[in-house]
Amino acid sequence: MKAELLKIHPENPEKRKIDKVIDVLRQGGVVIYPTDTVYGIGCDIYNKDAVERVARIKGVDSSKNNFSFICNDLSHISEYVKNLPTPTFKLMKKTLPGPYTFILRSSSKVPKVIDSKKKTVGIRIPNHNIPCEIVKGLGNPIITTSIHDDDEIIEYSTDPTLIYEKFSNLVDIIIDGGPGNNTASTVVDCTDDYEVKIVREGMGDLAPFM
Repeated sequence: MKAELLKIHPENPEKRKIDKVIDVLRQGGVVIYPTDTVYGIGCDIYNKDAVERVARIKGVDSSKNNFSFICNDLSHISEYVKNLPTPTFKLMKKTLPGPYTFILRSSSKVPKVIDSKKKTVGIRIPNHNIPCEIVKGLGNPIITTSIHDDDEIIEYSTDPTLIYEKFSNLVDIIIDGGPGNNTASTVVDCTDDYEVKIVREGMGDLAPFM
């Protein structure tokens, strides 16, 4: 059965359409959605079968995945993070929502299928209403991983119609929130209490906040 291509307004997401996406996620569905960087593929972090399905689509071993997830706000993040140092919290407060992925020490609330043996987790709060409204309505985070295995930016990453052509037989809903950006998030490792490391340079410029 082919996925539904669901057009949602990026600035003012229609509640009934967001609710439709949430229903699919609650039933273990997988969706593709826009963010403030590239389009992402995801599911409810607490649905093990759905997480493993995302891993298969990505072509990675679910036990060795490098998935991050989307939270709705900073208070939401605190549930999934252990010992968040004050300097890290202040940095996140200045930069989020925005095009950053923060790698943090994970709490016991992070499902093992995501945490595996790393004891760390990547967390995003994108500056985009669609994924934030989905997470808010769902009540817990969703997986966020770029729709290309190596994060190489290729044409279908920005165009929902081309994304639909490639992924319509693999997922349940593809959200058309308009053209995506063609640069991934900046990944920031904050697992060291004393040093912040930029793992990947992306859309977000951290320099003004350091």
